[in-house]
Amino acid sequence: MIEKEGITVAEAGRRGGTATRDRHGAEFYRQIGAKGGEVTKKRYAHLFSEFGRRGGRPRRPTLDEPTGEQDRD
Repeated sequence: MIEKEGITVAEAGRRGGTATRDRHGAEFYRQIGAKGGEVTKKRYAHLFSEFGRRGGRPRRPTLDEPTGEQDRD
């Protein structure tokens, strides 16, 4: 059996998250979470009541459903 050296992907992610927390602090996560919430509200405001019925997690719209964004060329 071949033994692998180094760390797992999960451990690397955990170390990266801890380093980010130590560098930027908890307020950083509050700010980026709020930014994500604002973007979600702008993109999917017309679907919020449906999100609630489905358990709060939005699904990606199909190609024939409007997304709330302008068509990009």
